[in-house]
Order: sequence, then C-alpha cells, then structure tokens
Amino acid sequence: MLQKVLIANRGEIALRVIRACRELGIETVAVHSEADLDSLHVRFADEAVCIGPAPARDSYLNIPRIIAAAEIAGAEAIHPGYGFLAEDAEFSEIVANSDFLFIGPTAAQIRQMGDKVAARQVMAGVGVPVIPGTEEAQTDTQKAARAAKQIGFPVMIKAAAGGGGKGMRKVRSPEDFEAQFNTARIEAEASFNNGSLYVEKLLENARHVEFQIMGDTQGSIIHLGERDCSLQRRHQKLIEEAPSPALDQELREQMGAAAVKGAEAIGYVGAGTMEFLLDRDGRFYFLEMNTRIQVEHPVTEEATGFDLVQEQIRVAAGEPLSIPAGLKLRGHTIECRINAEDPEEDFKPSPGLISAFHPPGGPGVRVDTHVYAGYTVPPYYDSLLAKLIVRANTRDAAIERARLALDMFVLEGVHTTIPFLAGVLDHPDFRSGEVDTAFLERNRAAELTGASSR
Repeated sequence: MLQKVLIANRGEIALRVIRACRELGIETVAVHSEADLDSLHVRFADEAVCIGPAPARDSYLNIPRIIAAAEIAGAEAIHPGYGFLAEDAEFSEIVANSDFLFIGPTAAQIRQMGDKVAARQVMAGVGVPVIPGTEEAQTDTQKAARAAKQIGFPVMIKAAAGGGGKGMRKVRSPEDFEAQFNTARIEAEASFNNGSLYVEKLLENARHVEFQIMGDTQGSIIHLGERDCSLQRRHQKLIEEAPSPALDQELREQMGAAAVKGAEAIGYVGAGTMEFLLDRDGRFYFLEMNTRIQVEHPVTEEATGFDLVQEQIRVAAGEPLSIPAGLKLRGHTIECRINAEDPEEDFKPSPGLISAFHPPGGPGVRVDTHVYAGYTVPPYYDSLLAKLIVRANTRDAAIERARLALDMFVLEGVHTTIPFLAGVLDHPDFRSGEVDTAFLERNRAAELTGASSR
C-alpha cells in the first residue's frame, strides 16, 4: 500500500480523500492557495504546501507547482479529486512521467472519453446506444446546419471537448441554428481551448441516470448500481438519488450491462461514471463518461456500504477489486447539494463569513463538508458548501428524513440553497418520482424557495 498521497484539490473532496487515506494508514499532503490557508483540509492533512495566490489558474490549476509540491513532500501518488485537473489528460501524463502514481485512469482513457465525439464512436462500436447525431466534430457552421436538418429539430449543440454545460445550446428551429452554433463555439473555445462542436437530437423531458463504474489493473470491471441525477439547473446536478424511481429490474440490468460493456471497451481502471439519458418510452442512450470520482459518490457509498475513495486508492496501487459484482442497493439514498447561492436571485453566488454552522445528525444522516462557523467562503472557487446524504428503507422515508435534516441544518451568514432544496422535496412531482432534466424549466426556483417553509 502507498505511504504518502498528495491531494491536488481543496474543500470537501480534499477532506474526503484525507479521511480515506487515514483509515488506510496513508499520510497525506494538502496543497492550498493563499486564500485557503485556514481551510480544514490544510489543518487535517499531515503536511501542507502553499502553491500560489487565490486564483485557481495560479494555484489549483498550476501543474508545475503541484508536481513541485509532491517532490518536496516526498509523495508517491497524487489524487486529483473532482474538478480542477481531475479530467486533464496532460496532468495525468505529467504525473506519470514525473514518477508519481496518478490515482485515476490513464491519460489515454481520459483523453478518449474527454473527446465526446470519440467517446460516442467507441460506445456505438460496442453496441451501446447513442443519441442520433453527427459522427464527427463540427467546425463549419453551414455543414453543421445541414446535419442538424437531417437529424431533425429540436437539436442540442455540444462542445466536443466539453462538460458542465459549457458550450451547450438547445436549438428548436433552423432559423436560430447559426447564431446558437457560433455562440457555443466561442464559449467552448474560451472554456476548453477547443471550439469543436457536435450536434445531436434533443431528447425532451428525459431523465439523467448514471452508473458507477470501478475497474482494476487485472481487467475486472463492475458497476455498483445507478444514481438518478435528473434534478438539475443548467446541466449542474442539485439532487441525486439511488435507486432511480424510473427503472425496473429489467431496465436496470440492461443499463448496467451497457455501462460495463462501455468501460470494458477502453479497459477502464479506477472510479468512473457512465451517464445515460432515459426517454419517456424507456429507451436509454449514452451521454458521456466521467473519468473521475463524482461529487455524488456518497450516494453509492451509502447505498452499497463500500468506500469508493479507498477502493480508488487500492486499485491504483495495483490491488484487485475488493467489491463483488452484482451488488444490490440497500434501501433508498438521497443527496442534496448545499451551495452558497441565492435561489431567489437566479442562484447568484454568495461568498462571505459563515456566522453559525450546525449540521443535522441522527440515524441515516451524513454530511460531507469543509466549512465551519467563522469560515469565510471565498469568491474564487465552486460554491459547494456541503452535501447532505440520507438513507432510509424506502424512498418516501428518505424524502422525509432529508426534509427534516434540511429544516435542522443551521448555516447562517451567507445565502444558501437549503430553502430551495426543501421546496423541491416538497413538490408533488418530486414526491411521486416524476422528475426530468426540465423540472426547473417548469418550476421557478424562487417559488420553490418561498414555498418551503413548514
């Protein structure tokens, strides 16, 4: 087993990796920006190295400084967490070439799945259903417009090198295509340094269902069940749950088998997620593969009883999978992402001093967070403050447990999404399991927030 791991990240995921390493008897090295000097991941790591000023480009995205920190600390391996450099093939390559172990897939696997057009081709090649769309990346507006007409409107324009909703546009008519394509290209170029796009059929009112994948260096690949991530805002997930209320056992087995087949096609190693869109008729289509641990991984941990971060570390160190195939999910699990944002002001970021903080507890309640009373939420990074994860025997019981936990969650000094999340849990469509990715297009966030008081 490894002796020392550097964590190339911050916030709650850095703390999560520290905890996993501690239980495995591994020392940890935290890197931090000047703005994060007082962060908990700096306090609880065995060592800490400042790698630059507050802006991420000068610290958490600065590869030479991260490699230098690993060399100075004598780390053997680097865990990227999620976000920042987690899906950067160049970073993975540099880590390996600098004689460190990258706790994640190979650079080739990251690169192949990071190119959304190439990923679609791989999946189609092994029989995994893909959404009808262009088979090659598009850079010419007129050629892309002709392809869109052949596919049939409405269509979705997506960045070939993208993710997180960047470079993505819905187009409902040919008249709007050129302007939307050019806007998406500019955004993709700015976000990913790659303006290539592709076009696919827009699936209206679809559900977003993903399967957790884990593979080892011996060639074993399994899935650990699904998570339903349909509750989203601008393609950013807000609430996740397992199992999905939209799947029966037959469909679950079909989608799980497709997820494993897709991962096997590239010999995947480590933790990853195969993401699908599920239409109203029960047909599913490959969306993308995330080659990292997900924000919502605690949903699967609570539903299966296995520590996914520890498993990541073990398989990176060359050990075989310790998780058996064919796991059955236990009860029902729901995760709510609590962000420093004001839902009544279009989710405007809300940095500042947290004056009071008291997370809920009790049976079946877990809170993953890096904040505390007196902590100042910086304006430079992602707004995630905490993840509330609850598990109960049934979905109805899990909703009630999550709703009570939100009521008892004290977090003052900044605006948060707590009242909005409570409003979503109270909504009859969510209660009945009738949620799709367009839920927040039909329901205004401000009204959900105002309706949440009990």
